[in-house]
Amino acid sequence: MTTVEKTSNGRVLRGKVVASKMTDTITVAVERYVKHPKYKKYLRRTKKFLVHDKGNTAKVGDTVDIIEVRPISKRKSFELVTTK
Repeated sequence: MTTVEKTSNGRVLRGKVVASKMTDTITVAVERYVKHPKYKKYLRRTKKFLVHDKGNTAKVGDTVDIIEVRPISKRKSFELVTTK
């Protein structure tokens, strides 16, 4: 997909596509590391986002960059920027 020049201050996240069965929508799992306050061990935290994918270009397993945009539907507020 083309590089999108956005003027918004939305977050840019990188994640992995885990589902692409919906029309123009993919599910992206974004992973982050958080340090436990007491035990000081780093833990993996995963969150899934619904992402607008015009033309269904991304496949399951792709690493993608997503950007926060105005709400497209009730649960979809991100748009696909690049696929790697």
